[in-house]
Amino acid sequence: MSAVVGLRSERVVTPSGVGPATVVVEDGRIRALEPYATPLSDLRDYGNSVLAPGLVDCHVHMNEPGRTEWEGFETATRAAAAGGVTSLVDMPLNSIPVTTSRAALEQKLDSARGHVFVDVGFWGGVVPGNHAELRRLGDGGVLGCKAFLCDSGIDEFPRSTEADLRRAMPALRDAGLPLLAHAELELGEPALGDDPRAYRTYLGSRPAAWEDAAIALLIGLCRETRCAVHIVHLSSAASVPQLRQAKDEGLPITVETCPHYLCLEAESIPDGATHYKCAPPIRKHENREALWRALFEGVIDFVISDHSPCTPALKVPERGDFQAAWGGIASLGLGLSAIWTEARARGASIEQLTRWMSGAPARFAGLERRKGALTRGFDADLVIWDPERTFSVSEHELFFRHRISPFLGKAFTGKVRETWLGGQRVYGEAGHLGEPTGQLLLSRGASA
Repeated sequence: MSAVVGLRSERVVTPSGVGPATVVVEDGRIRALEPYATPLSDLRDYGNSVLAPGLVDCHVHMNEPGRTEWEGFETATRAAAAGGVTSLVDMPLNSIPVTTSRAALEQKLDSARGHVFVDVGFWGGVVPGNHAELRRLGDGGVLGCKAFLCDSGIDEFPRSTEADLRRAMPALRDAGLPLLAHAELELGEPALGDDPRAYRTYLGSRPAAWEDAAIALLIGLCRETRCAVHIVHLSSAASVPQLRQAKDEGLPITVETCPHYLCLEAESIPDGATHYKCAPPIRKHENREALWRALFEGVIDFVISDHSPCTPALKVPERGDFQAAWGGIASLGLGLSAIWTEARARGASIEQLTRWMSGAPARFAGLERRKGALTRGFDADLVIWDPERTFSVSEHELFFRHRISPFLGKAFTGKVRETWLGGQRVYGEAGHLGEPTGQLLLSRGASA
């Protein structure tokens, strides 16, 4: 007979609300939700801590194979577990090879097997000329495919033109896969300042108009092809009205944003602080507040990390030159605390946070039949966290490969106590536990 474990708390996040309950776990799945006082021989009592479904972060650059000096499966998934994230989806770049063919996907899967501490799925890539490969990527298990409408930063993943997207989107639609899009169109040369160390110079080099024009193009292509479109890392609040209208029209469009756009603002970024550089850029205070309003409204569907690290030499170049630095924020494992700190101050509930960081991203990635909720038959992926506990982010809290992040030194409210994956505790405040036992999530809803 298999072991049965009960986890109980005064604040369990269930589909019907937050309250006292016991989550009964058997064979890696949730067997039942029972009353708080249910007697069990193996019972873990978490008092007033929140017991919620594990987070789903469907936008992470793990960079393996090929650039494991930037990040790797083991280090990234350790960082995820420490932050209550139990499922990740890996982006098709910046690994070598990029995941734009079935052969490249197989190399990626070989690199990941046996090296992941949480469950991991994969996005494929859309690049010029590979539209015939997209169905093969789908058959191989990718959950969707991503395109860049601007320079991606690496030669191996060139930008897609409107003509490229017109070829790719029907293939993705027919395969039942969404198009994920980095939405920036380079509309001529922007006005640049004369100080490469000044954040205002970098901010001016990637104006919101680039993002707004790209989103307008994607909405039109979505309407034309009926291919599901997902806007990754929305930073321009000026695009919220056109996205709202597209959703009201019934177009299959979803939107994500990131902790760095919701928690940071351009006015507070020091000159030379290149660890704040990302693309699209962190914009000004009022833009940040408008993004929060769009998240509460539902125009923005969910929040993910867009964890995109690199080596210290690339991220923090000499002289603090923003143009020379790699553009990407390292934050994997900090998302729950960062977002809860700001969300709580704006009156958000624990249920809303759970929807933004568990349920909605699980649904988008096609994992909603087993992830993102505490429901009978779902995977027993759980995070136990204390929503009133405060702490300051130190290097001790960072488990990704290079401990460089704009969140270092920030004061957060909301601390992860434990993370459970498939009914086994994989992280506790004393550290990580056991060997990497995560599964690979293939073919929207399945695993291997």
